[in-house]
This record gives sequence, structure tokens and C-alpha cells, in this order.
Amino acid sequence: MKKIIEILFGRAIILLVAFFIQIALIIFVVLEFQRYFFYFYLIGILFSILILLFLINSNMNPSYKIAWIIPIMLFPQLGWIFYALFSSGRFSKVTKKKQKRYYAKHIDDLSRVILKDKNILHKLEKEDIVAMRQVKYLIDYGESQVFENRESKYFKIGEDYYKALLEELEKAEKFIFMEYFIISEGKMWNNILEILKRKVKEGVEVRIIYDDFGCIMTLPKNYDKYLEGFGIKCSIFNPANLIFTVIYNNRTHRKITVIDGKVAFTGGINLADEYINEIERFGHWKDTGILIKGEGVWGFTVMFLNIWKFLRKVDENFLQYKVEYDYEDLDSDGYIVPFSDSPLDREIVSSNVFTSLINNATKYIYINTPYLIIDYEMTSALCMAAKKGVDVRIVTPFIPDKKTVFEVTRSNYQTLIESGVKIYEYTPGFIHAKSFVVDDKFAVIGSINLDYRSLYLHFECGVWIYKSKTILDMKEDYLKTLEQCSIYTLEQCYKTSHIKKLLRSVLQIFAPLL
Repeated sequence: MKKIIEILFGRAIILLVAFFIQIALIIFVVLEFQRYFFYFYLIGILFSILILLFLINSNMNPSYKIAWIIPIMLFPQLGWIFYALFSSGRFSKVTKKKQKRYYAKHIDDLSRVILKDKNILHKLEKEDIVAMRQVKYLIDYGESQVFENRESKYFKIGEDYYKALLEELEKAEKFIFMEYFIISEGKMWNNILEILKRKVKEGVEVRIIYDDFGCIMTLPKNYDKYLEGFGIKCSIFNPANLIFTVIYNNRTHRKITVIDGKVAFTGGINLADEYINEIERFGHWKDTGILIKGEGVWGFTVMFLNIWKFLRKVDENFLQYKVEYDYEDLDSDGYIVPFSDSPLDREIVSSNVFTSLINNATKYIYINTPYLIIDYEMTSALCMAAKKGVDVRIVTPFIPDKKTVFEVTRSNYQTLIESGVKIYEYTPGFIHAKSFVVDDKFAVIGSINLDYRSLYLHFECGVWIYKSKTILDMKEDYLKTLEQCSIYTLEQCYKTSHIKKLLRSVLQIFAPLL
């Protein structure tokens, strides 16, 4: 009974009720105004026409256009209002300018690294022009730098990631930065928190960022103040309140830990017990991550500090957190580019990186993703790669975490399979890993799902990897994972009931808004 009461009066239910009340009030006011003011009705029609003209002529993704054009045409008196309130899900121009200003202030801090980037680019140009062009794009648009990879370790399961994370946190001497979409009270987080509290007492600076919507069901209200009571500096990303605005679509979906500027973790793993299979939610939870040591850690340090600076409205010298390394006796293990993707601009960095990898593949493309909700361009790229003889394989979950999203994911199978793409479902449960492995040469691992939210609306992060032993580790794990998967066939696609096909068709139209 206590659990039921907590759920009924929890923040998530209160916010959901507030949201529907807001929607109901908007509908009521519009209908009442139209009832008494004929001119208001005409104004609504005019605004809808103007929005439709804007959508048709904009450079917005076609899928987004369709998702909004249909409801606006069906309900012209209401459609334009909902578009104005909830359409882009992007930050205001003022917010964008502030964020860009914060980033511009630390450009000087990056000058030495950027000069080194140019040297590596010249080196890569002679070695592999495709790799060089991908790196150049990430440097220019992904708030990135390229580093020679000194040491990295791939984690094929959340339990291994968790164990290594605890070990590295225990070694912290100067600072710990953590940014996660979900933090949930339980074994995983409680053990981490005990280390953080102890480290604060030892004089280690600890900073945490968590997403308010991501933690709305897992952390109590004002949890940031609870952490601050232990001396842990904490910022909530995009806090939820009872008045909904367009920016609620923008979340920090990133998973980052930086320790002393020497070690960084990222991947798909949040700080919750299901990610280490301590509790079971959707069968066995398969997730992956990566540890980076050396100069590349600086990329994640800058990512974290840039968001922290924006949230706290503070100015600080980033270089105080930079570590100088001496690797004269340690050979390079390929190259890495830690990169960030932000909704503050119109540059779809993650999507462009993935599409470039697909278009340039010659042997194989191995993809892990919990959701497969992609636009026409990426679908075409995958289909064309398969038609050219590239071995394209995609692993998705067999047990879904969101049934609606799962139906949209499956609605994309038939077109891909007909073109020769092999799609597998992870039979033991839910695969939450987000990774690309291509031709034994390229890989990307991070927080980025193949869905519209990750590719267009969220703050995301990843690591682009070239010619590293880690790529072969990722490939080996992928092939072993396939042994636990069932391949989805065309026959299964054809046997789908007409009612389910109709449902999927409707959901597919509105997929960008889910």
C-alpha cells in the first residue's frame, strides 16, 4: 500500500496530471474563443497555413515535417498552438547564445590540443583519407579533438563496467566528474555514493549532473540538496516543473565519469541496478561501455565542464583539470575522438557520423541498438550497403522496455531485410548497448540510440575509434552475442497481422514525436 501511495503521489504522476490539465485548458480556451469570436477561428486557420508553409519549405527532417503536417491539417484550430508549444523541443535563441559563449571562452584552453589535432590530421591524411575526413568533421562540429589512443578497455557487460568503475573511483585523488541520464537508489548507486562521500572527506572535488526527467521515478525531489549536504556538488539538468515548455524534449542522455583527468568511462550504462543485472526488469540486460586512459580523457573533461559551466553560470579555468602525459615508452593504439552531440545547433553529428561509417564500409557493419527508429536517409544508406554486398547486421532487443517503441522498431524491419540487412533480436532479454563496428577499422560506442530522440533532441556523447585493439574486442563480443540471438525473417514480417501493420503504420508516422 505504501508503494502504491508513493507512486500515486509521486512527482511523475503529479507532472503527468499537470501536463494533461495544461493540454485540456488550451483546448477549452481555443474552443470557447472560437465559439464567440469568428475572427479567432480565422486567425487559427491562418496561423496553421503559415506553419504548414514554413514546414514544407524548411530544411527540417522530412519525418518531422510529416509528423506535424498531419495533425495540423486534421485540427487546424488547435494544431498551430501545439506546434508553437511543443514542436522543436529546442532551447531558445538566448540559451543557445549563452551556451556558445561559454564554449567560446574555453577555446583558448584547447589551443594546444587543437594544434596537435592538425598534426594528427596530416598524419591520417597520408594513412587513410576516409578516417581523416571523419575526424575533421568531428573536430569542426562535435566539440571534439583527436588523440592517439594509449589505453582503452571495452566492457561487454554492465557488471564488468561497474567493477572497474568502483576500482577507479577508489583511486581518485583530485576530482571526480559524473554525468548520467539515470541515477537510481539501489546497490549500484549506493556503493558508488559511499565512495564519493568518503572521497569528499579526503579532499577530492566531486561534481554530479543528473537529468531530472531521467531520474523522475528513481530519485526523490531535491536530491541535489541531499548530495550537497555531503559536500558533493550537484546540478540537475533541465529541471521539471508544472508548466511544460518545448525544452522538456531536450535531455542529457550522456553517461560520463572522469577521474583525475586520467580515466574516463562512457557507454550505455546508467547508474541503476538493472544495468548490472542486480534486478531483473526485461530479462537479461545486455549493455556495454568503455574505459579510456591517457590524453583522450581530456575530451570528456571538456564535455563535462562545458555543461557544468552552462548549468552553474560560473567561469573557471578548464586547464586546472588537464593532465600532462609522458608516453615516450608507450606505443599508440590507433586514434580516438571523444565527441559530443547537442540540440543547440542544427548539426546532427551522431547521425552524420553513423551515415558516413555506413557509406564507407566495404566488408561489414555490426550495430547494437535498443531502438531502431531511423529516418529515410539512414534506412537508404543501410539498404544500399547491404545491396553492395556489405555484411550488415543489427541487434535489437527481444524483450522490449517500451512496447510502443518496440512496435515502431519492428515496423522498420521489412524494408531493411528485403535489401539484405540481417536483423537479430537478443533472445535472453533487453539489449541496451549502442555501438557500431565497421571493417575491423572503425568503431563508435557511447550513449547514442538509433532513434529520433538521441539523434535530434538529446545531448549525447560517444567515442569514435580507429585502428585500435578495442575494435577487435567489440567485434568478438558482437559475434558471441549473435549466438544468443534469433534472426528475424521476412516470413515473420509477412505473417504480421493486418491490424498490427495498421497500428505500426500510424506509429511510424508519429515516431519523431514519441
